Amino acid sequence: MKKTAATLVLALAATFTAATGIAVAQDQPPQPSKPQPAALSETLPIPPAPVPGKAAAWVLMDYATGQVLAGENIHARREPASITKVMTSYVIAAEMAAGKISEDDEVMMSEHAWRTGGAGTDGSYSGFPVNKTAPLVQMEKGMVVQSGNDAAIALAEHVAGSEEAFAALMNAYAKRIGMENTHFVNPHGLPHEDHYSTAYDLALLGRALIRDYPKAYSYNSIKEFTVGPITQPNRNVLLWRDKSVDGIKTGHTNAAGYCLMASAKRGDQRLISVVLGDTSENQRAVHSQALLNWGFRFYETHKLYDAGQAVATQKLWKGQANEVRLGVAEPLLVSTPRGKYEQLKPTMDVPQTLVAPIAKGQRIGTVKVSLDGKVVAERPLVALEAVEEAGFFKRLWHEFLMWWNSL
Repeated sequence: MKKTAATLVLALAATFTAATGIAVAQDQPPQPSKPQPAALSETLPIPPAPVPGKAAAWVLMDYATGQVLAGENIHARREPASITKVMTSYVIAAEMAAGKISEDDEVMMSEHAWRTGGAGTDGSYSGFPVNKTAPLVQMEKGMVVQSGNDAAIALAEHVAGSEEAFAALMNAYAKRIGMENTHFVNPHGLPHEDHYSTAYDLALLGRALIRDYPKAYSYNSIKEFTVGPITQPNRNVLLWRDKSVDGIKTGHTNAAGYCLMASAKRGDQRLISVVLGDTSENQRAVHSQALLNWGFRFYETHKLYDAGQAVATQKLWKGQANEVRLGVAEPLLVSTPRGKYEQLKPTMDVPQTLVAPIAKGQRIGTVKVSLDGKVVAERPLVALEAVEEAGFFKRLWHEFLMWWNSL
């Protein structure tokens, strides 16, 4: 951990002790050497994010924290076009993880899937022959790489029996992810008045796929895929222009415009951009690239605490132990403008009186981290171990002490 992170730990300790009178755990990591002063360029204000031209909505999100670094109309409902297929991939991966389907399943290219999304339509297609089967993993790659509408329908029918039933699964998983302004009616993204999402929700979806199902996500980096005699390239041209880009999905209809959900990883930092309703295939790529470059240049991600790391110890009444260690159940990360890490202001909100029994993982309070008066990270503080109730006489004595202290 860098000196700046250690400094933040000490600040958290001082804030916590001053507020509660409770000692902070002393098992913090050692402080390394003093960092060099920030370069002048790191102390200058961050310039505005490059606005993606005439795009209807756009967002740039930090993957590790979920923080929105920049955006416009991020909660405005828009047609997601073929970015819908990222949700289809997520459902397939989730159902596979649950043991309900297998990547070796033989998936039928039904006549309905072929007629609705195949080569005879205006949309993109995979080329799998009608009334023939193919392994699920191959059909999925045909959907992901070639953006095959026919493959999306065939997969939906295999997983849930029909597009309608599959859409119900999509909406259920979307709700679990936190996509509050999204509703799906099909697995491919062809226009429908009740089929919509937002730039913010789609960024959440991209983040969820990368985090939860990295193998399924990896298909998005495949540059071309062949079905029979037909080889088609991935429509995400950033895969060729920027080696740090490894996804995610393009989309286009006349109503939706040109759309692109992109993700790139440079070092330990990953960003996700979503551009909806742009004016051309090239412009959606140019604008997405500009957003990613801007984000990597002016922001950085730090881990403040690991999961299970003790943040503080709190006095405990009527317990077999007289104190309990507090920490976070998941890693606490924060994205900050470069050069502003030391300006983070931590606070802890914990009860003044805590009485046993305490269950391991029980929420005790909250830790918040603010920058320039705005909360940029917030996590529950939980008990890192269980503490059982003490015996009768200790409980009686503590009852008296609690009464005495309240006078």
